[in-house]
Amino acid sequence: LRDYQRDAVTGFWAGGSGVVVLPCGAGKTLVGAAAMAEAQATTLILVTNTVAGRQWKRELIARTSLTEDEIGEYSGERKEIRPVTIATYQVLTTRRAGVFTHLDLFGARDWGLIIYDEVHLLPAPIFRFTADLQARRRLGLTATLVREDGREGDVFSLIGPKRYDAPWKDIEAQGWIAPAECVEVRATLTDEERMAYAVSENEDKYRMAATARTKLPVVKALVDRHKNDQILVIGAYLDQLHEIGKYLEAPIVQGATTNKERERLFDAFRAGDLPTLVISRVGNFSIDLPEAAVAIQV
Repeated sequence: LRDYQRDAVTGFWAGGSGVVVLPCGAGKTLVGAAAMAEAQATTLILVTNTVAGRQWKRELIARTSLTEDEIGEYSGERKEIRPVTIATYQVLTTRRAGVFTHLDLFGARDWGLIIYDEVHLLPAPIFRFTADLQARRRLGLTATLVREDGREGDVFSLIGPKRYDAPWKDIEAQGWIAPAECVEVRATLTDEERMAYAVSENEDKYRMAATARTKLPVVKALVDRHKNDQILVIGAYLDQLHEIGKYLEAPIVQGATTNKERERLFDAFRAGDLPTLVISRVGNFSIDLPEAAVAIQV
């Protein structure tokens, strides 16, 4: 473990339960694995989606003495409960006829440790039910303890106080994560786009500016400029993503993309067989694509 990861585990363990904040790429999974090694107990890991769960499983098998048979997946596709069980928030909070069947099943077990990945999502009305699960220790992991609704404080009441927080710049200065260079490139609207923008309602203006077609050749020029790098192109609107994907002749990963297809595309990207990937906001949650050297946020 790196020093800051060891400090994070020590801080969490001394407090019993709580939240650890580490920047993207700083190894939150390793902190979780080290906490599991300390606990030596049945562990439940809650993740945002099946792809993230399988990334956790790969990391645990690669970096610990756990075997594949000791790690279960509890998702929409599989229902396995093992000494270490990885489950999605969505499946646990599925309600049928007013009953949380899966949540009740997990609530009846004696968990030594529950790890909440992307814990900043927990205050959402449906996900917060998972905070009722009983465990001797709870560890919340996140890179961004920020919510648009301002309810990040709820995380502490649901899980426990912040036990460790490593600022991005500190980890970058120590050489553990790559320095990020952020550049803003502005695109000029055409006269037609400018007129449409000027006469539109206020609630429509952001989307019109975000999806302006004049951005397409700019994105293409940036992709061409970094043709030897692995590139993620990120957008907020589905119709825009499809337009960008078609323009760049690049595949798209969005909410409706199946887990099997996501894993295929992510694996191809990691292997370098796929240089450019267009991705929606699903890329904000637990997607491990360290090979990306350039991100274009449209």
